[in-house]
Amino acid sequence: MNPFSYARPSSVEDAVTLAGPDARFIAGGTNLLDLMKENVLRPRQLIDITHLPLREVMASGNGGLRVGALVSNADLAWHPEVEARYPLLSQAILAGASGQLRNMATTGGNLLQRTRCWYFYDTGTPCNKREPGSGCGARDGVNRMNAILGASDACVAVHPSDMCVALAALKATVHVQGRQGAREIAFADFHRLPGDEPQRDNVLADDELITAIELPAEGFATHYRYLKVRERASYAFALVSVAVALEMDGDTVRQARIALGGVAHKPWRREEAEARLVGQRADDAHFAAAADALLAGAQPLAYNAFKVELARRAIIRALDEAARGVTR
Repeated sequence: MNPFSYARPSSVEDAVTLAGPDARFIAGGTNLLDLMKENVLRPRQLIDITHLPLREVMASGNGGLRVGALVSNADLAWHPEVEARYPLLSQAILAGASGQLRNMATTGGNLLQRTRCWYFYDTGTPCNKREPGSGCGARDGVNRMNAILGASDACVAVHPSDMCVALAALKATVHVQGRQGAREIAFADFHRLPGDEPQRDNVLADDELITAIELPAEGFATHYRYLKVRERASYAFALVSVAVALEMDGDTVRQARIALGGVAHKPWRREEAEARLVGQRADDAHFAAAADALLAGAQPLAYNAFKVELARRAIIRALDEAARGVTR
């Protein structure tokens, strides 16, 4: 691990003043410290934000819920308002990591997780995300865990978060603060596809700090399902995950949200695929049509072609269970 300086600001304003391209904010540190130990990231300064007033969960002005960036994953998953109004989010968080990690990991930090692509972590191999211009070792290497959608010649990494897949389906909003002031970012716009700049995971500027996540008033508390397919039932990242939120009128779908994890550089949604379900009977034929639309254009690699059919089946199953109200 390389030497670095340390600062502990007492306000958000002070924190963003210290921020820059060679600095990193640190809270739980569940991902950042691993990256530093592996010499993947070498920040010159760590800015400890754990003493900032960002730990509240409160009602928002639009009837939703505002979650401070320092709320732990465990506290968020078990928060009474989240369990009652946004059970999809609770289910997704509890599917991720381990109890110990959820106790430390924060809401804001979860959004900023780096990919678990093996080539990103192995500093002896080429990786455009770690070292732009060096190449992508995963494209022709061992790519079982990598992307089938939205990838580029420069990068086939996937975003690792479970929580973010649910937030994408719920259409959350990210609140950030920088030296130029505060702004709100629609969750769909927060993470990036790799394009020719895979080193940029999101649209944050170097001086911007996530301060809160805002959940909308509509939480889909009855017809929802987070389904995670992984190689072992204990702590493991998703091969494919699906977050489904439905509004039902009897057997008819009135509103549908579907987001995928484990398949792209960001949580994957296509509103045109969701629209195929609206006004339709909740049955396997319509679910299959939506799945095919969501997965259209998939480009599997040598070792992950199985993900296409796996994702299709997972989508159909998650939609069926959400429509029937089977949540566990």
